[in-house]
Amino acid sequence: MELLHSQHLNMRRRSQTPLTNLLFNSFPKSHFISQFINSHKFSKKNSLISSYFSSVQINPPEAESNSPIRKKNGSKRWDKEKLRWFSGKLRDCAENRFIEEGKMVHKEIVVSGIELDSHLWVSLINFYAKCGCLSVARQVFDEMPQRDVVSWTALISGFVGEGCGAEGIRLFREMHEEGVNPNEFTLATVLKACCLCLNLEFGKQLHGEVVKAGFFSDGHVGSALVDLYAKCGELEYAEKVCLCLPKENAVSWNSLLNGFALAGDDQRTLRLFCRMKETEMKLNKYTLCTVLKGCASSGNLKAGRIVHGMAIVSGCEDEEFFSCSLVDMYSKCGRAEDALKVFRKLKSPDIVTRSAMICCLEQQGREEEAAELFSMMMSSGLRPNQFTLTSIVSAAKELGDLRYSRCLHACVHKYGFANETLVNNALITVYIKNGSFDDGYKIFNTMSHRDLVSWNSLLAGFHDNKSSEGLRTFKKILENGFKPNMFTYISTLRSCTSLLNSEVGKQVHGQVIKQSLDSDCYVGTALIDMYVKSKCVNDAEKIVNRLNEIDLFTWTAVISGCAQADAGEKSIFYFKQMQKDGVKPNEFTLAGCLRGCSAITSVNNGKQLHSFVIKDGHVDDPFVASALVDMYGKCGCIKDAETIFEAVESHDTVLWNTIINQYAQHDQGEKAIKCFENMLNKNVPPDGVTFIGILSACSRLRMTELGKEYFHSMTDVYNIPPTIEHYACMVDILGRDGKFNEAESFINQMTLPPNNLIWETLLGACKVHGNVELGQRVAEKLFQIEPEVDSNYIMLSNIFAANGMWDDVARVRALMSSQGVKKEPGCSWVEVNGQTHVFLSQDTSHLRILEIDEKLRELERKLVSVGYVPDTEYVLRNVSEVEKREILSHHSEKLALCFSLISKDSNKTVTIFKNLRICGDCHNYMKLVSSVVNKDIVIRDAKRFHHFKEGSCSCQDYW
Repeated sequence: MELLHSQHLNMRRRSQTPLTNLLFNSFPKSHFISQFINSHKFSKKNSLISSYFSSVQINPPEAESNSPIRKKNGSKRWDKEKLRWFSGKLRDCAENRFIEEGKMVHKEIVVSGIELDSHLWVSLINFYAKCGCLSVARQVFDEMPQRDVVSWTALISGFVGEGCGAEGIRLFREMHEEGVNPNEFTLATVLKACCLCLNLEFGKQLHGEVVKAGFFSDGHVGSALVDLYAKCGELEYAEKVCLCLPKENAVSWNSLLNGFALAGDDQRTLRLFCRMKETEMKLNKYTLCTVLKGCASSGNLKAGRIVHGMAIVSGCEDEEFFSCSLVDMYSKCGRAEDALKVFRKLKSPDIVTRSAMICCLEQQGREEEAAELFSMMMSSGLRPNQFTLTSIVSAAKELGDLRYSRCLHACVHKYGFANETLVNNALITVYIKNGSFDDGYKIFNTMSHRDLVSWNSLLAGFHDNKSSEGLRTFKKILENGFKPNMFTYISTLRSCTSLLNSEVGKQVHGQVIKQSLDSDCYVGTALIDMYVKSKCVNDAEKIVNRLNEIDLFTWTAVISGCAQADAGEKSIFYFKQMQKDGVKPNEFTLAGCLRGCSAITSVNNGKQLHSFVIKDGHVDDPFVASALVDMYGKCGCIKDAETIFEAVESHDTVLWNTIINQYAQHDQGEKAIKCFENMLNKNVPPDGVTFIGILSACSRLRMTELGKEYFHSMTDVYNIPPTIEHYACMVDILGRDGKFNEAESFINQMTLPPNNLIWETLLGACKVHGNVELGQRVAEKLFQIEPEVDSNYIMLSNIFAANGMWDDVARVRALMSSQGVKKEPGCSWVEVNGQTHVFLSQDTSHLRILEIDEKLRELERKLVSVGYVPDTEYVLRNVSEVEKREILSHHSEKLALCFSLISKDSNKTVTIFKNLRICGDCHNYMKLVSSVVNKDIVIRDAKRFHHFKEGSCSCQDYW
C-alpha cells in the first residue's frame, strides 16, 4: 500500500539561519557572543566566552597532539573522542531533561568550531526534542547537511513524545517525499503518532507499509499496531493483529488488554488475561495494572481482588505504580476501607492516586476523611489538579460548612482553575447546598462556558424552593439549545412537587416520554413523588406499573406518598408488594407505611409492622419510633404509644412532639405538660409543632393563663414565629374558658389574617357556651369564606336548636339547601378480628344487621332503666318524635358499638372511628354504656379522642 504522495517533489526545507546564529539567538546576551563569532575569535581560552558559560563547567577532553582536528575551514580534523564526549553529554542531558546544561554543551560545540558528524547532529536533535524545544530541534534538523532515516526518526520521535501526533505524521510524509525509506523504529513511532490523534485511516495505510517492508514480525511495530487499533476502538482488528504476530510479547498483549479495559469490557479483558497466563509470557506489573483498570471501569470487585492476590504472589504488590492502580480499583468499586489500607502503605502517592482516594471517600459519605486527606496533601506541598478540587468541593457540600467551602473556592483561584467548568459546577452545587444561593448564582453568571451540568447544578437549588424560578430555569435550558437529561428532569419534577403544580408536571412528563426516560427508575421515582404529593395517586400508580425496575428508593416514595395522600390502604398494599418482590425495607419505608396505617387507623396492620420493626432491629430509629408512637396514638392505643416512647433510648424533637400531641388528642393534658417540661430539662429544643401540642393540652385542661404563658414564650424565649395553628389554639383556650371578648380582641390583634380555622374554632366555643349572637356573626363569616362546608351550617343550627330558636333552625336548613350543600353522611368503622367493618347512619346492609338491631334494643332497655332519654334536638329533620328517636338509635357509632359487642373479640376496650363530630346524644349514650356493660369505649371523631369509662368522658363534655 502506497503512502499519500505530495504534489511538490522538491520540498527539502533549509533554514536561512546559520547554526551559530540559531544557537546564540535563543540565549541571553546572544548579541555579545555573536560579535566574537563574526570576528572569528573562537579560542576556548577567551575569558569573555568562558565567563558566559555560567557556573557549570564543561571540559571536553583535550585532543592528542598528533590528532588531526579539522575546523569548518578544513584546517583540522576532528577528534572522534571529543565527538563521542559531546554526544554522551547531550544524551545525558536529554534523558534528565537538563536543558540549561545541554544548551551549554551546544555552545561549547559551536565555540570549538568542531565539524559535526551525523551522530552528533542526531544527538542535538534528540536533546532539544526530548526537552520540549521542538522548534529548535526542527531548526537544527534543517541545518543538517545530510539527513538520513535516523535523524528523521529522532525528530519525529521528539514531536510524538510531546504529544504532537498530527505533526509527527506530517513530518513522516515529508520524509517520504524526500525519498527516505523508514525503518522499524520510524514506523513504530509514526504508528504511535496515529494513536495520539486517533488517525485510524493513516494508521491503516502504515499497516500496509509495515507488511510491504517486512517489519510485521518486529515486536515494537506489532505492539504499536495493536495499540493503535485498540485505542481507536477497533478491538477486533487489534485482537487479530495481536494473535497473528509471529512472536508473542507482553507489550502487544498489554495494549490489547488496555483496549478492552478502556472499552469497559471486563469479561473479554479477563478472558484475554487468562489466555496470557496459559502462555509462557511473564506477567508484569503493567499487565496486572491494565486488568485492574478493566475491573475498576466495570466495578468487578471479585476479579480485582483476584488480581490483587496474584500481585502479592508475584511480589509486585508493594510497587508504587501497582498500588496506585489498586487504590483506583477499590475506590471505583466503592470499597473505601480497602482503598485506604493500600493508600496508607504508599510512600509518595501521586496526585492522581490522591484524587481517586478523595473522590472515593466523598462518594462513600466519608466527607470529613476526604477533607483531612486533602489537608494532608496540601501540607505536603503537592499541587492539586482540577479533579482533586472537584472531588473535595463535592465533599464540602455535605459538611455544611460554608466557611470551609469558601476556603476551597480560594484554592481554586490560587491554583488557576477558576475557569474550569468541572470545578465551577461543583462550586455552584456546594454553595446552593449550603444555603448561599447568591454565591452559586454569581459563579454561574461569570462562567465563560456552561454545559448542561452547570444548568443542572443551578436547577438543583430550586428543589425545595416554593418559587417558580426552577421552572423558569428549565425553560432557559431549552431556549439555550441544551437537551435535558435525566438529572434535568428530576430537578424540574422536584420543583413541580414543591409547588404542588401537577399541571406543569404533566407537561414535563410528556417530555420525559418523548425522550424514552419514563421507564428509568430515578425519573420514575421523581414522577411518582410529584403525583402523590399532588394527590394524583392514580397517575402515580400508572408510573409504578410501567417501570422496568423498582428499587427501594422508588418503593419508599410510593408507600410514603400514598400515606401522605390519605391513601393508607394503597400504602399497605404496596408494602406487601415490595416484600413479594424481595426488596428489604429500610427505616424510611417502615415509617412511611406506619403512617399509612395511622391514616386509616389500621391497628392490626400497624402491629404486624411493629413486629417487623422489632425483627429487623429498627426499634430505636427515631423515624420509626415516631411513626410507631403516632400509629398507636391515632389508632386509640395511647398506652401502647406511651410504652414505645419510654422504650426508646434517645428522644429527638420529632419523637417528643409526637407523644405530646398524642397526649393532647387523648385529653391527657397533664402528661403532655409533664412531657414538655422533661423535654426542656433534657435540652431538646422545641419547635412550632411542640407548641401546637402543648397549647392544645392547655385548652383541654382549661389552663388559660398557662396557655398564654406558653404562647408568649414562643417568640420571647424560643424565637418561633406563631402560625395560624398556634393562633387557633389560643382562640380555643379563650373560647373554652368563655372569654369571648378577649378572644375577639386577640383575633383582631393577630399578625396573620384570620382564616376558616380561626372562625371554626370560635364557632365551636359559641356552641358549647350557647353564645347565639357571636355564633351567628362568626357563622356568617364562614358562609362567605367556605359556603360549601356543611359542618358550619350544622354547628349554627345546633346553636339555635339548643336555645329553642326553631325558626332560625329552619332558616339555616333552607340556606343550606339553597346553596346546594348536603350534610355529609355519618360514617363509623371498627376493626374486629383483623377486619375493618364500616357503618353508615341508618345502615341496614351489614350481614349481621338483625343481631345488631337486637343488641341495640337490649342496650336501650338497660339505658332507659338508668335514666337515659334520647335527645331529639340533635335530629334536624322535621319529623315526629318517634321517628327522631329511631333516627338517633341508628347513628353509625351506635351500630359500630353493637357490632363490636356481639363479636367474639376479647378486647376489653372498644375502639371506634368516626368521620364527623360525635353528637350530644351519642356522647351521653356512650358514657352510660361504658358503665352498664363495664367496657372502656374509645371514639375518635373529626376533632379528638373520647375515652368513655365508668360513665364519664375524658373530654369533660367539651368537644
